[in-house]
Amino acid sequence: MIRILAVFLALGTAAFGQDTLLIQPEDQEDVTADSIRALEGTGAEIRMLDKVSGEVMDRTLASGESTSLGRIEMTLGECRYPEDNPTGEAYAWLEVRDPNRDAVLFQGWMIATSPALNALDNARYDVWVIRCTTA
Repeated sequence: MIRILAVFLALGTAAFGQDTLLIQPEDQEDVTADSIRALEGTGAEIRMLDKVSGEVMDRTLASGESTSLGRIEMTLGECRYPEDNPTGEAYAWLEVRDPNRDAVLFQGWMIATSPALNALDNARYDVWVIRCTTA
């Protein structure tokens, strides 16, 4: 068993050593800061779900505005979107609080197309961004 393992490791190391493909930095294109511009919206459309009652609520919040759903309060800081895709992608800065316990449940950026990437972790409530508003 040990001999087989030693032969496998020797052959594997030699094979990988000869076929390794290295990508040099000069082979990659540079990304400039100005290639994608993010614009700031006037507000955001937010969807909230109470998992216990099954109630779904859509709210449109202006930047700096707050709303509540049951036991949580949510404040929208700002919403940004790519200049070339104003309706498809949105990044919203949200703060979700439990006013009864004076605790912050979530604070950060939520992404409309990837709500699970940075989500509110709560047993009862779910919150996600739909889109930025521009007018």
